[in-house]
Amino acid sequence: MNNKEGNNKRGGSRPNSSRSNSNKPKPALPKRAQGPKKVKPEVKAAQEAAAEKIRKQNQPAKRQKASDEIRLNKYISNSGVCSRRDADIYIQSGNVKVNGNVVTEMGYLVKLNDVVNFDGVTLTPEKKEYILLNKPKNFTTAFDEGQEYRNVLELVRGATNAKIAAVGRMDKNTTGLLLFTNDTDMIRKFTLPNQKSPKIYQVSLDKNLKFEDLEKISKGLVLDGHRVSVEEVSYIDNEPKSEVGLKLRTSNVKVVRAIFESFEYNVLRIDRVSFAGLTKKNLPRGNWRFLTDQEVINLKNM
Repeated sequence: MNNKEGNNKRGGSRPNSSRSNSNKPKPALPKRAQGPKKVKPEVKAAQEAAAEKIRKQNQPAKRQKASDEIRLNKYISNSGVCSRRDADIYIQSGNVKVNGNVVTEMGYLVKLNDVVNFDGVTLTPEKKEYILLNKPKNFTTAFDEGQEYRNVLELVRGATNAKIAAVGRMDKNTTGLLLFTNDTDMIRKFTLPNQKSPKIYQVSLDKNLKFEDLEKISKGLVLDGHRVSVEEVSYIDNEPKSEVGLKLRTSNVKVVRAIFESFEYNVLRIDRVSFAGLTKKNLPRGNWRFLTDQEVINLKNM
């Protein structure tokens, strides 16, 4: 057999195969899911602005605040019980009443003559003020001594519009530290006979204080049937023995005078040099200053 012929036989047409004809058109592929078209930033901003405008148009108009109105949270904050942020929490919790009605609305406006009840306590809207004065002579805390001596309130008149009052009393001859505030709780606290904050006085006598009298005073004494505890009494360094330092808790200057008069000394001058940790540092005679927040906290914690 001719090899060429044999090769032709092997290379002849093959029987029909099960494989599909490559020339047959293939079915179309399904289309891929397409995401939303991206909106250009400037178009998106315009759409949001238009939506916000519509939302504001649909909102009810806010009532304008009158000149005698104040936000409820500020009213509470001014009363000194907590900050505005904490006041909002109390309001939302239903712990605040205005004229007997529970108020939970943020931004609620009240008038100064409204009755605001906070956790069962009626508040006053006036912001608490604390002013320290270094009182000079010839001013008094009393209002019944005629026109000869002026009242100490004249010295702090420009400090605040709040209705402040002096903590304790001072006569015309007494000088030194005098605290003013509209915080009635603090006034009450520091005028109680048994309150614990120390006061230091420098007392000028008409003659030298005898050592035996100094020792008797240091042990305490009874005046008008009341026991007076003296924390410390001593001569003042580099001064005559008629100059005496006295540390005790009362803010009543009359007690200081009565202590020495009971031993037959005449008191010429009394100067309060320290009041509940406050001193006259950088506070010249006749000048006043506001207490710092930390000083107020210290007084409240005594």
